[in-house]
Amino acid sequence: MKKIIFIAIFMVSWVSTAQINLRGVVKDSIGNPLEMANVIALDTVAKKIASFGFSDAKGNFKLDLKKNTVYNIKISYIGFKEISQFMMTKETDISNTYKMFEDSMLDGISLVSKMPVTIKGDTIIYNADSFKNGSERKLEDVLKKLPGVELNDAGEIEVEGKVVEKIMVDGKEFFSGDTKLATKNIPSNAVDKIQVLRNYSDVNQLSSVQNNQDRVAINIKLKQGKKNFWFGDITAGAGNSPDDGLYLFQPKLFYYTPKYTLNVIGDVNNIGDVVLSRRDVRSFGGGFRSQSPSNGTNINIGDAGIGFLNASARNANKIETKLSAFNFSYSPNKKLDLSGFLIWSSNSNGQRNIRDIDYIDPTTPDDFVDNVTDQTSNTGLFRFSSVYKKDYNNQLNYDVTGRFSNEFRTDNVNSRVLSDISERESATPFKINQNFSYFYTASEKNIFALEVKHLLQDEDPFYVASLENDPINNDAADNDGFDDAAESLGLDRSNMFYTLEQDRKVKTNQLDAKLDYYYILNTKSNLNFVAGTILSKQNFNSRFFQILDNGTEFDPTPTIQGVNDLQTTNDTEYNFTDIYAGLRYRLKAGIFTFTPGFTMHSYKSTNTQFATEYFEDAFAKFLPEFDMIVQFKRSESLALTYKQEVNFTDVNKIARGIVANNYSSFFAGNAELVNASFHNVALRYSSYNLFNASNVYARVSYRKTANQVNRNTIFEPRSVVSSSTYLNSLFDNENFNAFGRVEKTIKKVKMSLGGNFSHNKTFQFINSRENTNESISKGLISSIGTNFTKAPNVSLRYRVSFVDQSNSARAADVKSIMHMPSVNFDAYIWDSLTAKSDFSYTETRQEGSVVNSFKIWNASLAYRKDNDAKWEYELVGNNLLGTGFQSSVNQGVVSFTVNQTFILPRFVSLRVRYQL
Repeated sequence: MKKIIFIAIFMVSWVSTAQINLRGVVKDSIGNPLEMANVIALDTVAKKIASFGFSDAKGNFKLDLKKNTVYNIKISYIGFKEISQFMMTKETDISNTYKMFEDSMLDGISLVSKMPVTIKGDTIIYNADSFKNGSERKLEDVLKKLPGVELNDAGEIEVEGKVVEKIMVDGKEFFSGDTKLATKNIPSNAVDKIQVLRNYSDVNQLSSVQNNQDRVAINIKLKQGKKNFWFGDITAGAGNSPDDGLYLFQPKLFYYTPKYTLNVIGDVNNIGDVVLSRRDVRSFGGGFRSQSPSNGTNINIGDAGIGFLNASARNANKIETKLSAFNFSYSPNKKLDLSGFLIWSSNSNGQRNIRDIDYIDPTTPDDFVDNVTDQTSNTGLFRFSSVYKKDYNNQLNYDVTGRFSNEFRTDNVNSRVLSDISERESATPFKINQNFSYFYTASEKNIFALEVKHLLQDEDPFYVASLENDPINNDAADNDGFDDAAESLGLDRSNMFYTLEQDRKVKTNQLDAKLDYYYILNTKSNLNFVAGTILSKQNFNSRFFQILDNGTEFDPTPTIQGVNDLQTTNDTEYNFTDIYAGLRYRLKAGIFTFTPGFTMHSYKSTNTQFATEYFEDAFAKFLPEFDMIVQFKRSESLALTYKQEVNFTDVNKIARGIVANNYSSFFAGNAELVNASFHNVALRYSSYNLFNASNVYARVSYRKTANQVNRNTIFEPRSVVSSSTYLNSLFDNENFNAFGRVEKTIKKVKMSLGGNFSHNKTFQFINSRENTNESISKGLISSIGTNFTKAPNVSLRYRVSFVDQSNSARAADVKSIMHMPSVNFDAYIWDSLTAKSDFSYTETRQEGSVVNSFKIWNASLAYRKDNDAKWEYELVGNNLLGTGFQSSVNQGVVSFTVNQTFILPRFVSLRVRYQL
């Protein structure tokens, strides 16, 4: 670590030598300071930008220049005449004052286009070429180098701590705005400018009457040479690994014109390169971002999907991926935009996980489980979207999105307590979303927004588990680990195997509709009246049964502690209605924007079970909300929000017939569950300071939950098998989170320091006894990296996290410390050779002792004749150290678990890439 710190200090010192500062003040003709004026220093010999900067709120700017050099200092500000002055630097710093004069010709537009970074209102514009060194291949390689932009561990783009919700290319949505497909596939050499759209709104009519401070989008501007003909690349590869031959084929083709666009992405490989995981696919394109704020009601949709494990090179030992994706957009005229996509994704993978489980309840035996999984998911997705803008006053949107899947999974499990188990799951779910919206500006003071959403969802998982049994020792003291559970479940214990089957069908039909009316009082304030309804219907049917050794079906008669009249079937219909109306008042006063408001709700939920049992809950609720924004400067703000919400459970939790979640977890719902209430408070600060090249982001949030729906888990004596149900807790859950990050760029060195803290207090019930669980997590993450144009670049990152968990059922606290240093290297050598390498080390400690550790090293070497060469040849090595598994620690509310996850072995492949 000392060497790393020394290198970082050396890099900062090295780039700071042999330089002087030009400090200046930019004012208008009457002496008022001009904020965000663009200032550049052009090297008169090299004919390029040597330094650039921006004026702050007081008009101050600072440039770092070389000694004894001639520069052309250019200053521009929209609406003012450009300043252009030559100056010769000497051995000492220089200070000047610059006065600008108004000019209706709007000089400076050509200058702005050359700036590495510019800000126009809420838009940050990055000139991509200013941050490239030649080693970039995809959009994500460029984004990582931009100040204020981060790619998080989930592959999402973050700007000022906010997740980017969509990516567009030349103003057209790229695969419904999906950020991961864009960052992984758009070639870096096609990117001219990256526009970060803060306070983003899909509808221009509403941008002036709403607060969109949490919304960020990105628009990619293509280079002129990439329009009106196909561009992209095709990659093919082969290689070797200890277990199998490797293959890869990835065509990525793009065609853009002002009238229509076509995007084609293909991917076939078994090297662990997963562009869209199953988790990504299940959420892809189905989201609908309402154009008005949430109205305080959250209703969970019954998700009965199978227990599919997400797969990547870091958690699977075998991955085969197939992806075919086609995206289009078409604008037959200026008023109508049509777009859509078709995607087929297939992901087959194998995983092995070893879990050392320490249960919190002292009467439950600890377990050691070795689980080998094979799973396949085949999914087709489609989307069609239309936007019709008759004129500025009328906009109509409609889109329909569908997802159809066929997925299955098998597991072979060895448990120290339960012996050998085999499992099989399969499902063929589908989901169709339709969204309609109409925005109408009746006059300067009256705006209407109608939004309707319809969801149709069907899931049908089928589960089979088979456990070994010795029928002779069922009632002995040393009986099999599942015998007592089998007795409680009412199974036939005279068989050599307990073969259990669970069939479920969950159907959801939901309609959301609301009408917003905005009345503009004056230029500083407006009223928002809202009225709407949510109508939801969910049907849940299931059957749990046993297959005897002779192949016949057997219907058990369960007798689980604390659950009366338990059945092995479910026939449940759950209906939910919310009718609401509300009012919000928005006021701008100086640097403040206040938005107080409320909604009044009339709720009714009913559920009918077995066609004979009927439960109803109806009540009214007043939900207040408050939002305040303090805009200190264009790029510095503080936001405070408070919101009270109501959360309703889904049909899975109220269907009271027994359901097998898996071989060791059985569940029966509670028909009398009521809603939970949330109190949410959040404070967020952000500053994007181009004057001193620093960015600061901080967020603090607190949530208090009343009537929380908690699980009561009952373990069979001397067994890890549990049965559970849900109940409304009498205790309030609390959650406090704080996060902050500071980023600073000095010359070509980008540094950041971030920290997080969270305190969670929850209540759960184990064997019907209330337990208090408190978890305190805190961590630091720091990084430093270079972005030289010619020299090699190094990025160092270090993360440390501390987790302290206490539970009233455990005598001692469980404390863990995780250290995660990493280093990335890339270099573009001789204008033809690209070398990349990344290394990471993870170590987990408890009570001062190392619990586990692992190292991952990947490297690649690519050759192309020059920057414009069509062909490129690349040698890629993954997991070069041959690490067999990675480890993690899970501190849950029921158990403490050390996980060993086996990963892909050492892969070496040769790839050939052809650039169109």
